Amino acid sequence: MEEWTIFKEFRFEAAHILPHHGGKCSRLHGHSWVGRVYLKGNYLEKTGPSQGMIMDYGDLKKYVQPLLDDYLDHYFLNETTCLENPTSEAIAKWIYEKLELAELPGLYSVEIRETCTSGTIYKKEKSNF
Repeated sequence: MEEWTIFKEFRFEAAHILPHHGGKCSRLHGHSWVGRVYLKGNYLEKTGPSQGMIMDYGDLKKYVQPLLDDYLDHYFLNETTCLENPTSEAIAKWIYEKLELAELPGLYSVEIRETCTSGTIYKKEKSNF
């Protein structure tokens, strides 16, 4: 069986505090965050404007953009995500769950990088039932 994985990268500027951290991250600070949403599929659209694709990247962006506009870009993540401790891991899971609620087809994983050398990938084990 064939399988494809596509991704859409997005960027946002945001601040957070990690209140339980033992170092400087317990103070208010910001990052230039980079994220990716990955979709997986084992078939490509056969007809229409998305022919030959899992999903058009523009359509994928329509799922991500509201999160950027309303919760992530130029926000204080502790407040807008309602996460007490918005680590990269928690932010990746939060984004995944929001996209899952929006019923993004083929959602596979979310990657978040808070620096150019540090990040995380979150994916949820899905049952076949």
